[in-house]
Amino acid sequence: MVGIVQEQHPDRTRLFMQWKQMGWPIMVDSLNLLGVEVVPITLLIDEQGIIRFRGNLESLDEFLALKTDGTDTKPQPATRPDLEKLAASVRSSKDEHSDVDALFLWGGQPELDLAIASYQRALEIDPRHGPTHFRLGVAYRQRYDSDTRRPDDFQRAVEHWGIALDINPNQYIWRRRIQQYGPRLDKPYPFYDWVETARQEIIARGETPVALPVEPRGAEIASPSKHFAGDSTDVSSPDPDGRIRRDEKGFIQAELTLVPSKLAAGASGRVHAVFRPNAGIKAHWNNEVDDLMFWIEPPPGWQVDHRRLSFPNPPQLVSSEERRLELEIQSPKDFEGSVTLRGYALYYVCEDVRGSCLYRRQDLELSLDAYDTP
Repeated sequence: MVGIVQEQHPDRTRLFMQWKQMGWPIMVDSLNLLGVEVVPITLLIDEQGIIRFRGNLESLDEFLALKTDGTDTKPQPATRPDLEKLAASVRSSKDEHSDVDALFLWGGQPELDLAIASYQRALEIDPRHGPTHFRLGVAYRQRYDSDTRRPDDFQRAVEHWGIALDINPNQYIWRRRIQQYGPRLDKPYPFYDWVETARQEIIARGETPVALPVEPRGAEIASPSKHFAGDSTDVSSPDPDGRIRRDEKGFIQAELTLVPSKLAAGASGRVHAVFRPNAGIKAHWNNEVDDLMFWIEPPPGWQVDHRRLSFPNPPQLVSSEERRLELEIQSPKDFEGSVTLRGYALYYVCEDVRGSCLYRRQDLELSLDAYDTP
């Protein structure tokens, strides 16, 4: 017996297996190559890794009664492809998906740019191919989690997952991928709230928990909610007149992502705000004074669960970690077209080891587009 997970971050599955002491192998299908729309399903896989049956247990008798002509009884075992030849094939191909999928799976981070470009090229040929949109989203998110991330990689991932789901709204796996990062009103359950409990129990057994390169947080561990909780606190803008000097040198690189990428009238979304010190100028946080502050000014008629958020300073006097904050926003019932969400961040930052330490403001904007129901 083996298991198959449709998981963006396979290391989380390894941690779960360690926690539950699962002794059977788990395979990963991040790209949803199986085309799974619902779970669970039953697969019969032969010793060569060839899927011979897909369906449910009730249809096994029909499968076992089938007669084969013997032409495929001795398939060749799968071998690791020649990555140079595979990449060359992908560069020259105009419509083959299989080579791109293989390049993504075998090539890893060094081949992500080529895989993304190839999926984009495939969509130029067939713009309404849902699986390609989903796989392109997976590739964007994987690059976002890497050291080679580019601005808007996460937002582009969410956009393509949304297009895929719009093409096939019955696709359970695609819907769950968006909900993983989305608002509480759209969550079926907390996706990774078990992680901390798993670690504690694994440590109590005298083991070292599997390391997670990408730590689940915010939306990924948030519990579902049936009602939108707007911010009822009486808070004021920390810089209402805009007197704090702007971060014109780019000490901190900020990025806002909305999940889902478009909102229906009266729907909610989750805004992911990420702040990273600019390594190119050796910028770092100054933790001797106030915390990072993030202020949101919602458009008229919109609600937010928090207008002011802060990221607490770590105990070190200086640090260079990525800082993440998340909030939820709800559109008015008559929302259509597009509006802009505006806000700003205030922070203490230093340049290089002996550079100047400054208090700066960075203005931020995020386009909020309406989802047009077909």
